[in-house]
Amino acid sequence: MSEENSQDPRRRYSSPVVDGPGKAASRAMLRAVGFSDEDFAKPQVGIASTWSQVTPCNSHIDTLAEQARLGADAAGGKGVIFNTITISDGIANGTEGMKYSLVSREVICDSIETVAGCEGFDGLVAIGGCDKNMPGCMMGLARLDRPSIFVYGGTILPGENHTDIVSVFEAMGAHSRGDIDRIAVKQIEETAIPGPGSCGGMYTANTMASAIEALGMSLPNSSAQNAVSQTKRDDCHAAGEAVLELLEKDIKPSDIMTREAFENAITVVIALGGSTNAILHLIGMASTIGVELSLEDFTRIGKRVPVVADLRPSGHYMMSELVAIGGIQPLMKTLLDAGLLHGDCLTVTGRTLAENLADVKPYPDDQQIIMPLDKPIKAQSHLRILYGNLAPTGAVAKITGKEGTRFTGRARVFGSEEEAQARINDGTVVAGDVLVIRYEGPRGGPGMREMLTPTSAIMGRGLGNDVALITDGRFSGGSHGFVVGHVTPEAFEGGPIALVEDGDEITIDAEADVIEVNVSDDELARRRAAWRQPEPRYRRGVLAKYARTVSSASLGAVTDLPE
Repeated sequence: MSEENSQDPRRRYSSPVVDGPGKAASRAMLRAVGFSDEDFAKPQVGIASTWSQVTPCNSHIDTLAEQARLGADAAGGKGVIFNTITISDGIANGTEGMKYSLVSREVICDSIETVAGCEGFDGLVAIGGCDKNMPGCMMGLARLDRPSIFVYGGTILPGENHTDIVSVFEAMGAHSRGDIDRIAVKQIEETAIPGPGSCGGMYTANTMASAIEALGMSLPNSSAQNAVSQTKRDDCHAAGEAVLELLEKDIKPSDIMTREAFENAITVVIALGGSTNAILHLIGMASTIGVELSLEDFTRIGKRVPVVADLRPSGHYMMSELVAIGGIQPLMKTLLDAGLLHGDCLTVTGRTLAENLADVKPYPDDQQIIMPLDKPIKAQSHLRILYGNLAPTGAVAKITGKEGTRFTGRARVFGSEEEAQARINDGTVVAGDVLVIRYEGPRGGPGMREMLTPTSAIMGRGLGNDVALITDGRFSGGSHGFVVGHVTPEAFEGGPIALVEDGDEITIDAEADVIEVNVSDDELARRRAAWRQPEPRYRRGVLAKYARTVSSASLGAVTDLPE
């Protein structure tokens, strides 16, 4: 290769792999997958695809990855598609397999770093479409810190009669109560998921897509497009092209993913009524890029940002309906004009957030999805960080106000999600109970399972306003009701949640941000002295490795904290 090409600053990583007579073997291998002489002189753009037939969230991403590759090629680069994994929370929920869900975030991050680091890609496009592969992609891009863009695979369309995946889970609960028969459940099952795309409410996938756009790592409006649409295909093509601009200007994730940008992401998540998982993932993403972000930041920002989106699971509308009125860009413009966003943050367009939003038009006057800031659904954040003798280092609640803001009840303790689910289904769980599901944390589970199955069963049995649930596990973006997760320290580490006994009185106060078990300090000390850590549930394999390396949920449950 020529001396000129070897000095091309856009080819910082690919040049050592393919330039010069000593790299003939590398070039020979690449010729076999479609490289020409001309391609060796171009910046290489890795296209990280999360395509698989595992889940509808990702079943179309192969076609989107091809569009991103074509975009990179059209802009003068050489696109190279590679795959990473995905799992399906919706399929695995309520089973032992769900323990792999959060673990998959780390596997995806590791695999993107591994492939791009080995192959010498100069820039990257990562395309994700489900809960864990999205932050997994972002953490991989952050570790590599090369010019990069994230693309969301897009939201699913509504099912028949305005149904979605949560409708199916709640129908199962209604059936166990006797409200609907098996034929009705089957009808919902057959029509709720009409095709490709991520779950249709402001659940974790749409929450994280919106957060990543607000962070500046996606092109404008990338988060608010239907999975099956020309708009989404165009978005992917444009992302491939845009990476070449980022290479030209040497704009990297660390230039974009600043503390102020994370504050923008938190603000948008709150305004949209987004998933509790955003807390776990944003802290994990910030940790990976080297930005200090903590639970306290969510409390601080939450005091001044209202919830204005009437979106599922607590609201009425679906993401596809928000897409139809303009997506999240008009909301972001409103938040910026109100002084709630940092407008000077750099984005993957090469422009600032304020510049991107300058010409955005407001929502139609007759829309009912996004409320005005002065007439919010909730004046402060629905994401509440609770502390107390049950959670000395924090717990996360999603309280919209519809379920009330304070709950006191008697503990009904379970050592696993399966135990709790059985007792909900058979009617053992009754009004006034506080379900305590423990040993489901990052280390104790291991893997910090979501609790969509039990929370949906509670709603389906009509107990949503009468039962609370606390856990050292976590919740799906589709969960709603009086629920508190991410309790830290977790039970496996000897956290106070391990000391709760059946019948203990527990108080959850989402106005004072307190979670307490009404037991004396002396009694808790007696129980602690008698407590013994359980044996690990897995000793070999990915779950065992995860349990040995994972940090607390309050630190993002990452596996690569520096020693």
